[in-house]
Amino acid sequence: MISTQSAGGRRRGRWTALVAAPVAAVVALAGCSSGSGGGSGNHSSSTPSSAPAATLTLTPKNNATDVSITSGTVKASVDDGTLTSVTLADPLTGVSVPGVTDASKTSWKSSRALERGTKYTLTAKAKDSNGKTATRTSNFTTVSKADSAIAYYTPENNSKVGVGMEVSFKLDKPVTDKKAVESAVTITSSSGQTAVGHWFGSQRLDFRPKEYWTAGSTVTVDFDLDGVEVSQGVFGVQNKSFTFTVGRKQISTVDAATHQMTVVRDGATLKTIPVSAGSPEHPTWNGIMAIEEQFEQTKMDSTTVGLGDEYNIPDVPHAQRLTDSGTFIHGNYWSNPSIFGSENTSHGCIGLQDVQGGGDASMPGSWFYSNSLLGDLVVVKNSDGGGDVSADNGLNGWNLSWAKWTAGSALPQSDVQSGTGTRT
Repeated sequence: MISTQSAGGRRRGRWTALVAAPVAAVVALAGCSSGSGGGSGNHSSSTPSSAPAATLTLTPKNNATDVSITSGTVKASVDDGTLTSVTLADPLTGVSVPGVTDASKTSWKSSRALERGTKYTLTAKAKDSNGKTATRTSNFTTVSKADSAIAYYTPENNSKVGVGMEVSFKLDKPVTDKKAVESAVTITSSSGQTAVGHWFGSQRLDFRPKEYWTAGSTVTVDFDLDGVEVSQGVFGVQNKSFTFTVGRKQISTVDAATHQMTVVRDGATLKTIPVSAGSPEHPTWNGIMAIEEQFEQTKMDSTTVGLGDEYNIPDVPHAQRLTDSGTFIHGNYWSNPSIFGSENTSHGCIGLQDVQGGGDASMPGSWFYSNSLLGDLVVVKNSDGGGDVSADNGLNGWNLSWAKWTAGSALPQSDVQSGTGTRT
């Protein structure tokens, strides 16, 4: 589709040519007219009107390649007019991308990330104060998957979390310039706490403060990886910001030797719950573990954690993940109620008495689930033979001392210790 400007220019060019030659003929026709004026009147009505005043600008430009996929990259604006419609879609699949128009209806921007290696068509329409319309189209292609890196992160925007929540990024490509990537992240907290990054390998970067987040505080995370060369020839394509709030401070301590869990919130004991931890053959990890996922009901299959066909339970109620390796604290309806508070019988999980379907709110499994947030802490002690949970096995960096945590940052230690790398 031609642009409004080029379309207007062609109209003026044609009109100029038409005026130059037929003037005498027009005059002669008018002199020989029978008085109806039909000849000259029809010719006059074919005269094109002036071009619309509305001027559209689209970003990216037509035929652009390697376009960033970050939300807000695609834009449309109009001068001397208002937008009447803007569409952004993948022409092959027909999938459209939503956007937001400002109150004055003079600008629009995409509100969702695009897919990599995809061709998109952006079409904008506008009208001027006289009602004349203008249309402009841009076809462009986003950056390829091979040449770009995406960071997946937790927690979610606008979520409410426990004091043990880490900010965790997992990139889909190995990072060789860790300093550049870590420097692209800024975390601010209403409590004034400084969050420092720690690398687990080449694709995971977590942030946490020295002490648990302050209950009631608000944390904002900005990361601008768009254009950052994470490794040779591979560039980040995101520029995002998200915010989460920190709820009350809840720490639940499981004593595997006494088979009891004590739930403490803001310094006060809420409840002591009988539990069944990992058996001597499959002991539960010891250490500090943050809840990273919650499922009202989930399937648990021993084949997925390398334990053969020892169990396959399709409807485990009130399951909350504590480690990536498969440790959960969950409701248990299939075991004899007598084991809770007296025996450790599980394959490493922490079991709480529950009913099938999880519909009884008075059951310990249901109560604990409804009283937990992602990022709440579960501390396990006295699990004989369990060993200490690894800091990267879930969101469990709290098991590292502050010195060991900061040593895992790619920024100069002087910046890390002063907080200049990740400011608050």
